[in-house]
Amino acid sequence: MALKKSTPSANALRALRRKLPERVLSTQAVRFEASVDNLKLSFLPDAVVKVKAASEVGVVLKLAQRHGIPVTSRGAGSSVTGSAVPVKGGWALDLSALNTVKIDPVSRIATVGAGMVTADLQARVEGMGLFYPPDPSSKKYSTIGGNIACNSGGMRCVKYGVTRDYVLGLGGFLADGSPVQWGLPLKKYVSGYNLRDLWIGSEGTLGVVTEAHLRLIKKPEKRALALYAFKHEADALRAVRDLLKAGIEPSILEFLDRQSVACAEAYIGKALISEASGAAILLIELDGKWSELRQQQTTLRAFMKKKVVAQREARDEHQADALLEVRRICSQSMYSLGDTKLNEDVVVPIERQAELIRYSIALKKEIGLPTPTYGHAGDGNLHVHIMYNRGDATQARQAKRGIKKLMQKVVSLGGVITGEHGIGLAKAPFMKLQHSRAEIAAMQAVKQALDPKGILNPGKIFEPFEVWNHEPVEVKFPWDHR
Repeated sequence: MALKKSTPSANALRALRRKLPERVLSTQAVRFEASVDNLKLSFLPDAVVKVKAASEVGVVLKLAQRHGIPVTSRGAGSSVTGSAVPVKGGWALDLSALNTVKIDPVSRIATVGAGMVTADLQARVEGMGLFYPPDPSSKKYSTIGGNIACNSGGMRCVKYGVTRDYVLGLGGFLADGSPVQWGLPLKKYVSGYNLRDLWIGSEGTLGVVTEAHLRLIKKPEKRALALYAFKHEADALRAVRDLLKAGIEPSILEFLDRQSVACAEAYIGKALISEASGAAILLIELDGKWSELRQQQTTLRAFMKKKVVAQREARDEHQADALLEVRRICSQSMYSLGDTKLNEDVVVPIERQAELIRYSIALKKEIGLPTPTYGHAGDGNLHVHIMYNRGDATQARQAKRGIKKLMQKVVSLGGVITGEHGIGLAKAPFMKLQHSRAEIAAMQAVKQALDPKGILNPGKIFEPFEVWNHEPVEVKFPWDHR
């Protein structure tokens, strides 16, 4: 009887096991865990490689390049667009153990491994009187490498900016396993092309980040947080525009439409503001030196006095954290409206946010499905959701139609299809709405130059993929509240 020939992938996996015998795992349970992220679509890798040192990433990539094996990097798997799932199979490269941290309090620079959890880094630096502002909602679980992959923002981006604004340098590997340093732990660096920024937001398709040099700032002395209730969404968003024009500088400026507020209140079992249940909400935080903060508070109170129907100020840090947590549970609370969501983190000019909200409400009526919306109103980054029951064919069809119409509206308003979640799989159908043929061709030329065999996170960004045609798996993540 003739012996069965080994496949190239089997040969590659044997070679990898010889090089890194304790790092390669292929049990069904481990492969499933690495097959899914927060989009909850599962694509099994052939094996999972849990590296313990940055140098091991080079070993993995050299073998993958030689044998043409797809490699998908991942940290916590908190991506909501499918950017961390191995849609083409191959090897899932788990970087979560690369969690070293070194802090220079003089230069105010932190050098951290890609697997460092964002909230853990923040706690470390704040203990030294320093501050790392980017704070995605998943910060208790998401890793710095993942934040860099999609250029995460968070609630404080209105004042402090997004991940890109704090990355001084990146260490990592090209597709062929060659080590590279794009920048150093220095605040000035203009030697050669700025490939550092090219990697930020590239979702692991141009290289693998193993280390980042991050800029820190001084920790604000005090913060003050309050909720403001408005009769209508348009009133709240006009207030956003006007307070920014007035020179008020919030560190957090979050918007919740009435649909989102209703979901959150049902979830926690009480009104956010007792005398204005179900009203549209602005959540505003001010921070800084105590003397400056008091002046800003006085200005904000006077500004809001005639605009709101009710307000609630946090009396201490504990209350402030509780109010922020309400915003963070909005996403999970929406499952009371349907078992499936299409989540689009779109961005429009601040002056046109009210127009987008009016459209989302009209879209709700047109397709007969809820469209709860919340987000970072201070920079126009709103998260519009369409909730539906997947098993209902009519609802599924209407949701698909609605999300396409929404994206067309966003682009027509001068906006962008994603602000901080990345493209991954979920936004791939809309790339041609956003970009011309020439722009997409230029991006693909960069991909070809840095990853000529196409092994790094293949199937993402450019290839057609429609999430509504794929069945999600039942999986519960640590960040799931429901």
